[in-house]
Amino acid sequence: MNVPIHPDVPTSSCAGALEPLKVACASCNLRELCLPVGLTPTDLQRLDGLVEKRRSVPRGEHLFRNGDRFEALYAVRTGFFKTCVGSEDGRDQVTGFQMAGELLGLDGISSDQHHCDAVALEDSSVCVIQYRDLEELSREFTVLQHQFHKIMSREIVRDHGVMLLLGNMRAEERLAAFLLNLTQRLQARGFSASSLVLRMTREEIGSYLGLKLETVSRTFSKFQEDGVLDVKQRQITVLDPQALQRLISNAAC
Repeated sequence: MNVPIHPDVPTSSCAGALEPLKVACASCNLRELCLPVGLTPTDLQRLDGLVEKRRSVPRGEHLFRNGDRFEALYAVRTGFFKTCVGSEDGRDQVTGFQMAGELLGLDGISSDQHHCDAVALEDSSVCVIQYRDLEELSREFTVLQHQFHKIMSREIVRDHGVMLLLGNMRAEERLAAFLLNLTQRLQARGFSASSLVLRMTREEIGSYLGLKLETVSRTFSKFQEDGVLDVKQRQITVLDPQALQRLISNAAC
């Protein structure tokens, strides 16, 4: 079982500069993972007109904050983000990690304001897509509308995957599902299926998976002792992906 994991309007409170878009959708190497899937060259030119700006977001800075007015979606071009919400005890609860080719900002559609913070985990850049313009273009191009609906559906499936993680899985199973999902998403972007550098901290992984920091660290150590992973700080090599998959499969039984 492959468990999906849940992996954005500039305001005065948000960091990051707006720059002219230098790479058109038609020539972007992420076009098969982003909104342009299935569009004709002519349609891509129309979409290029929507994506007029690229925004850089330095590591640790916010793309948007909880309560900011929703006006745009953000397609991640480079880098890595986390989304999080503040808990009653003042800590941040991580709700997702987003990488190149994925959209940020969908949380704001229903109420016209964002309900989480989006923070860059490394120096990143995004394409800014004004939502009102996207809606208008989607009415003309059913392929674009279909792709947008697929992206929204994918987010729902990821949320369901998180609920399954937090409700039914032990610590080892949760971390196994997280690592497999991460490697699958990276592989779809042309990266190695077995070697990765974690952009998030152990504490952020624990927040996302509903585990204490000590439990995450202990589970990484156990995977290394069992020959499942080779762990060198944030550099992870998956030595036995079948072992990770068996853990998830056993959890589903």
